[in-house]
Amino acid sequence: MGGEQVTDAYGTAIRHPQTGGMSSLNRRDLLRSAGVIAFAGASASAVEGRPAQAAGSAVLPDFRHGVASGDPLPDSVLLWTRITPTPDALPGSGLGSDVTVDWEVAEDSGFLRVAASGSAATGPSRDHTVKVVPAGLRPGTTYWYRFSVAGVTSPTGRTRTAPAAGAAVDRLRMGVVSCANWQAGYFSAYRYLADRGDLDVVLHLGDYLYEYAPGEYQARDVVVRPHDPAVEMTTLAHYRRRHAQYKTDLDLQALHAAVPFVVTWDDHEFANDAWSGGAENHTEGAEGTWVVRREASKQAYAEWMPVRFEPGGHIYRRFTFGSLASISMLDLRSYRSQQAASVADPAIGSPTRTLTGDAQMNWLLDGFSSRQAQWKLIGNPVMIAPVRFPSTLSTQEVGAVGQLLGSTTIDGVPYNVDQWDGYTADRSRVIGHLRDNAITDTVFLTGDIHSGWACDVPADPLTYPSNGASVAAELVCTSVTSDNLDDILGTPPRTASLAVEEAFKTANPHVKYLDFDSHGFSVLEVTPSALRMDWYVLSERTNRAATSSLSASWQVDAGTQSVRLAR
Repeated sequence: MGGEQVTDAYGTAIRHPQTGGMSSLNRRDLLRSAGVIAFAGASASAVEGRPAQAAGSAVLPDFRHGVASGDPLPDSVLLWTRITPTPDALPGSGLGSDVTVDWEVAEDSGFLRVAASGSAATGPSRDHTVKVVPAGLRPGTTYWYRFSVAGVTSPTGRTRTAPAAGAAVDRLRMGVVSCANWQAGYFSAYRYLADRGDLDVVLHLGDYLYEYAPGEYQARDVVVRPHDPAVEMTTLAHYRRRHAQYKTDLDLQALHAAVPFVVTWDDHEFANDAWSGGAENHTEGAEGTWVVRREASKQAYAEWMPVRFEPGGHIYRRFTFGSLASISMLDLRSYRSQQAASVADPAIGSPTRTLTGDAQMNWLLDGFSSRQAQWKLIGNPVMIAPVRFPSTLSTQEVGAVGQLLGSTTIDGVPYNVDQWDGYTADRSRVIGHLRDNAITDTVFLTGDIHSGWACDVPADPLTYPSNGASVAAELVCTSVTSDNLDDILGTPPRTASLAVEEAFKTANPHVKYLDFDSHGFSVLEVTPSALRMDWYVLSERTNRAATSSLSASWQVDAGTQSVRLAR
C-alpha cells in the first residue's frame, strides 16, 4: 500500500493499522478522550466482571458499563449507556430512583460543534439503561457522543451515520464476530478490532452472551472467569445481570465506544437451541414457562443492546450503505418450528415447518430483489450451505464434530437440524428465488458453529460442481472464545482437526475453506469489484495478552457467486 491514502464508506482517510499512517481513533485515544485511563489500568479483578451484588463505586452516579452506538442510518444512529445513580441501583435489582440523563452529539471530540443534544428519563423499569436516537444528522459523518448526570460525564464514544441512499461508496469495512463466552476466555478479539481504527461497523451475528451457570460450559471444562449470577439465567433479573457483567469487559467497552454495532441474536441470548415454543436448554415448569423466559430475555436484550428493537417489535431489519451494500439482519429463533428429531425425520422438508416465518421470509426475498445496493449481505445466525458428514470419520471424530456443530444424528445426510439443513423447504425457497431471478452478489455472513468456513451455496448440491451453479456465497466467522473442535478432542490446535477438515471438504466440494480450531474475529471489506474476508486467530483465548495473526483470506468477485482464495 505504501503511502497510498484510501477512504472508507464515510469518506474518512484510512490506512490499515499494520501499515501505520492515518487511523480514525484507536483504543488508547478513545480511553484518553473518555477520561478513563485510570479506570482501564485498574486491577481487572476489581473492575471487570465484578458480581452485580458486590458492585460499588466511590463516586456515584457513574457510567460503569460504558457507552455504545448502533444501527446507523443516513440521518441518525442509536446511542446507548447505563447509569448507576445510587449504590442500590444495581443491574437486575429493580431498585433505584428514576433519573434524567443528558446527552450530546458533536462533530468533534472536544464537543465544540454540538450537532444535537437532549435528555432522556430512565429508571428501574428499564434497568437504568438509556437509548436515544438523535435525528437530523448528516449522512456519512463521524460524530462523538457522551452522556452526563449531576456533573458526572460518561466515556466519550465515536460513531458514524450511514452514507446517503444511492451515494457512490468505494469501500465498506466491518468487523464480524460471534459466540463470545465469558467463561471460556478473554475478549481479546474485541480489543484488536477496537485498535484497528479503520472499521465502519461491527457485525455481531449472535451469541453475544451465554445463559449457562458456572461449570456448565467453559474452556475445555475450565472456568476462566465465572458467570454472574452464578446460576443459569432464566428470569429478567438474571438476564439483566448477565448483560451487565459482559459490558464490564474493557475490551468490549472499547469496541462499543469506537464503532457502531449492527447485531442480531442467536440461541444463547435465550437458551441453547431455542425455537418459537421452547429450547433444548429449558425445562418447562422447573425453569418457569418458556414464554415468560423468552420475553424476559428479549426485554433485557432491548434494554442492554444498542439496537432498534423494543419488546413487541421484530429484530429483523435492513441497513443500506449507499449504492454499495445492504445488510439484512435475520432473526432465526423467534419464528422457527421445533427442530426435527433427526435428519431422517420425513417432516424435515415439510413446507409447514419454517425457520424464518412467513413474514420474515417475504421480507428477505423482497430485499434480494431490491436494486438499491449492489451487494446483498445477509446477517445469518446459522449456516445455510448444506453440509454432509464424511463417512471416513472415526467414532471419536464423529462424536466431537457432532458436539461442536450441534448434531443429533449422523447418517451421511444433512447433519445439523438446528441450521438451515433442518428446514429444507425454507432453504429451497431462498435458493430458488436467487436462481430463478438471476440475483447476483448475495453473500451470507454467518456465525454460530465456532469455526471458519468459505463456501459456495449451490443451486443443487447433488450435481455441484459439474453444473457449476452457485447462487450465493457464505462466509462463516469463528468463535470469539467458545470451544472449537480441538478443545472438544483435547488435542493441540491444528493437529488432529486437519484430517477432519479435509474429509469434510472432500465430502462437500462447495466448502472451499474450513478451520475447526481457531478463536478470533474476521474483517470484511466490500468494494464494487469484490468482497473479501480475512480471518484473524488468537494465540490463546485464556490469556489476556493473546496475540493475533492473519490466518486466511477468501473473496467473492462481483458477479460470480463463488468464493476463491484471495491473493
